[in-house]
Amino acid sequence: MKITVVGASGLIGTRLSERLRRSGHEVTDASLSFGVDTVTGKGLDAAIAGTDAVVDVTNAASFGDSAALDFFRASTKNLLAAASEAGVGHYLALSVVGTPRLVESDYFRAKMVQENLIRASDRPYTILRSTQFYEFINGLIDIGAQGDVFRLPPALMRPVAAAEVAAFLAELTLATPLGRIVEIGGPEQFGIDDVARIYLAANEDERPVITDPSTPYFGVELTDDALLPDAAARVAAQTLADWLYQSMAD
Repeated sequence: MKITVVGASGLIGTRLSERLRRSGHEVTDASLSFGVDTVTGKGLDAAIAGTDAVVDVTNAASFGDSAALDFFRASTKNLLAAASEAGVGHYLALSVVGTPRLVESDYFRAKMVQENLIRASDRPYTILRSTQFYEFINGLIDIGAQGDVFRLPPALMRPVAAAEVAAFLAELTLATPLGRIVEIGGPEQFGIDDVARIYLAANEDERPVITDPSTPYFGVELTDDALLPDAAARVAAQTLADWLYQSMAD
């Protein structure tokens, strides 16, 4: 099978491309570092020509303003147009669990636009929404950094290892298009404040975490379940403790 991974130099893209190649598939890596610009369209037609499936794991460089909306709107329109022109049989994209509940945020509104463009297109598609990656916990808790303390909400989350998201995405890529959204989350449920305490303790960081429900998450005040996947979501296997142990051993 010939597959184009768009955003191939990122956290998920590198893992996805490697996994697909190991399975014997022909993979084209597409990203700015490979000479493909999805916003301007530069190099896009060549990257997608003759491919069976396109997997969009791109992300915006900015999370807090209209730049994210501009990126996802332009990038997704260009990708869908190129995929349609090339007759691509399966279009996949990675999104975020909770997106419809978080559209007051510029970033999540942009992700909702991306999802809607895909669903309204003429391409057979699958959208995978993931919970937050373990690899991004450090950035997540930084939203609450105030001097020598962290103020973070107790909203619940089920973080997941990027490698398991990439594995599920590879599985979906090789399957028949679902024409719907599916989700994946980690095996354990924590409050964001508690995840921060565990992560900081594992890194011997003694800064305290103060539970504050009013701390915004990318511009949105969270309800308790806003970040949780639905009951039918794929449940990944690796626990936070196992991931922390592995990441420190690497």
